[in-house]
Amino acid sequence: MADKINNEASEENECAVKNTLYDEFLEWVETIIFAFFTVIIIFTFLLRQANVDGESMLPTLENGEKLIVHHLFYTPEKGDIVIVDSFSLGRPIVKRVIAEGGDTVDINFDTGEVTVNGTVLEEAYIKDLTKRDENGHVYPVTVPDNCYFVMGDNRMNSLDSRSAAVGFVPEDEIMGKVVFRIWPFDRIGSVS
Repeated sequence: MADKINNEASEENECAVKNTLYDEFLEWVETIIFAFFTVIIIFTFLLRQANVDGESMLPTLENGEKLIVHHLFYTPEKGDIVIVDSFSLGRPIVKRVIAEGGDTVDINFDTGEVTVNGTVLEEAYIKDLTKRDENGHVYPVTVPDNCYFVMGDNRMNSLDSRSAAVGFVPEDEIMGKVVFRIWPFDRIGSVS
């Protein structure tokens, strides 16, 4: 009789262990599925991933870096680093917003100064002074409504709004604001 009771208790313990393992497995599956769909929703509606291709944003961004871009309910502001879906170039580009619709941009290619609405920009982020004219505009130039004037931080090696190939960027071509660098690991952090 004691053996029968011990066998029944042992079988109950085995069933309890199996149920516990099965329940734990189901919890893990639910957690993984929830995390997977959460990531999909976040990267569909809130954030995007982008890559830096080239050296036009040196020293702020380097070639090959991977970025997180915020785009939901985003309106570009002066100074923001943005991803532009450049239809004329056939690929996305990374640039900094210098001026918006209604602003007047003037560039003195002798001194390298960029002026917006009569005020010289303080540009501690640039690699070199703006001494290269891409012959896209006659300065001063006024940015059309719902458009932006964008430039790379590496002014001597940047295809940007100074060029007719890029020109003024319509608001609907701005894919979002760069907010975070995720690669390389030694440069992970916010971007400004």
